[in-house]
Amino acid sequence: MTLSPREETILSFVALGYSDKQIAAKLGIAYGTVRNHVDKAVLKLNAQNRTHAVMVYKFMNKDWLEEYYEANNNTLECRGILSK
Repeated sequence: MTLSPREETILSFVALGYSDKQIAAKLGIAYGTVRNHVDKAVLKLNAQNRTHAVMVYKFMNKDWLEEYYEANNNTLECRGILSK
């Protein structure tokens, strides 16, 4: 099963280490809405938790997050990339 564009965006923030409250603030949506999207992504990916969902989605989509990594000079410090 595939993720919706919003679920993928939110999962990207999760992968970059943002909390649900930080994601809600960045996207201008309610905390509960973020939780709903994360929960749906976890269910769709048949994952055990949000971290496992990130790992499963990355395994399924090898190029996911690569553009963020490359755009930030190949470093892991890329938390500001999605908010640009």
